Amino acid sequence: MKGKPTVALDFDGVIHSYTSGYQGAENIVDPPVEGMKEVIAELRHKYKIVVVSSRSLHKGGKAAIQQWLQEHDIEVDDITGEKVPAIVYVDDRAMTFDGDAASLKAKIQSFKPWNKK
Repeated sequence: MKGKPTVALDFDGVIHSYTSGYQGAENIVDPPVEGMKEVIAELRHKYKIVVVSSRSLHKGGKAAIQQWLQEHDIEVDDITGEKVPAIVYVDDRAMTFDGDAASLKAKIQSFKPWNKK
């Protein structure tokens, strides 16, 4: 029997609101994005939720994420700094490539994450 399909969620800017910016790998000062705790809880019924964050590659970073998630009563299935096979990746600094290479440069140059618009 196959396991649940994986949904990969970025930590900073998707789960953690990240309004204060990066304060070091072990310092996570902002609250969750509004409603994210509930969405993750619902998704976990059908999907394996993996937090993918480069923060976890730094000394103390993974433990800090684990502690922050616990403090905010958010349960996930794994935390990693590596891109994992997933059915979808959710990241505040990502864009979907639509097959139009000609417009890609302009889209990259004008891109802003949701909390900077």
